Amino acid sequence: MVMTNVQELATRHCTPCEGNTPPLSQSQVRDLLARLPGWELKDSQIQRTYKFKNFHETMAFANAVAFIAHREDHHPDMELSYNKCTIRYSTHAIHGLSENDFISAAKVDALL
Repeated sequence: MVMTNVQELATRHCTPCEGNTPPLSQSQVRDLLARLPGWELKDSQIQRTYKFKNFHETMAFANAVAFIAHREDHHPDMELSYNKCTIRYSTHAIHGLSENDFISAAKVDALL
C-alpha cells in the first residue's frame, strides 16, 4: 500500500529545533500545507478547527492531542469550547514554522 503524503508525515517524529534552525521558506510551507486538507496558514501559524457533537468528545480529542504533544515534545496552542477545538502550531524557538508543526498536525488529523 502506498502512503499518501499526510500518512507519511504522520509516521515521522519531531526533532528538536534550536534557535539557529531556520524557519521553513514560504514555498516549503505551501508544499507541506497542501498535504494537510483543512489546515490554513494564519498569522505565521498553521491552524485547524475541529467540530464535535458535545463537550465530552471535544475534551477527549483535546486530551488525545495533549498526549501527542507530550510524546513528540512539540506543543500546540489550543482553544476549546463546548463543541469546538482549534489547534495552532508554530515553532516558538525559531519564530516561524518548522517541519515539526506539519508532522504534529498530521498526527492530530490521524486521530479522526
